[in-house]
Amino acid sequence: MRRETLGTLFAVAGTFIYGLEPVVIKSNPSNPISFAAFSALVASGFLWGSLLWSGGWKEIEKERSGLKKAFLMGLFGTALAYLAYSFGARMSTAINAALITRSEVLFSFFLSWLFLGEKITRRLVGYSATILAGLVVVILQGRSMELHLGDFLLFLVPLFWQLGHVIAKKLPYSPPTIAALRNTFGFLLLLPLAVATGLEFSRFVIAEGLVIAVGQLVWYRSIKLINLSKATAIITPAPAVAIGLSIMLGESFTLYHAVGFTLITLGTLGAVRTKSELRTGTAL
Repeated sequence: MRRETLGTLFAVAGTFIYGLEPVVIKSNPSNPISFAAFSALVASGFLWGSLLWSGGWKEIEKERSGLKKAFLMGLFGTALAYLAYSFGARMSTAINAALITRSEVLFSFFLSWLFLGEKITRRLVGYSATILAGLVVVILQGRSMELHLGDFLLFLVPLFWQLGHVIAKKLPYSPPTIAALRNTFGFLLLLPLAVATGLEFSRFVIAEGLVIAVGQLVWYRSIKLINLSKATAIITPAPAVAIGLSIMLGESFTLYHAVGFTLITLGTLGAVRTKSELRTGTAL
């Protein structure tokens, strides 16, 4: 029970941290690819500093077999995800970015069930259906189905994130090492594209780097303790933070946003009470 409670608390903390991200990304005035690359560099700098101080880097020497998977985690979880996020947020709004990326729960259920053997209960499906109903309200805004390019790119972000998370859950490393490797490989993959499109450094890179570093430390600790699918459902209300900040910065907040966010929050509160189990019925 302590494991379940602690993992849930870490996921809840991630809700507040990741709620800042859409606003930071939307506020960035520089080249999106350069922004993503430098953000990953700043995050990895913080994380490697922590590993060197604590001696945690030594576990990489003992388990080098995990480096290939860590590279794939960096490819999907950082390089592809943040490219899609940076361009998508620039073409859309910070509020839409915050809410559309919460469709992560869809990909989480399927990939967690398929690759991690997690049990997806009918109750959790019901709560998640409520979350998805809220997302539909926000995305459509009373219109007929018509995804804009920015919204489509934002919809790809959670798929890339979840592919990276599935890989991360199987890595034989501690959360700080996983986060450091993810951002290091992500930076190395993004750097050539950033150079080709023009290197630009924005002060928002520091803020984003901190959000990434701290957010991932909390997140990887959470999914080491509880089901990936449950942790993903819990962080769904993160848009509350982004919505509040976006309104202060002048973005409009519609009735559709209010209704959608209410449904998302109710679904997530239910998901928090769901116990993490594997398909065999064994608790984590």
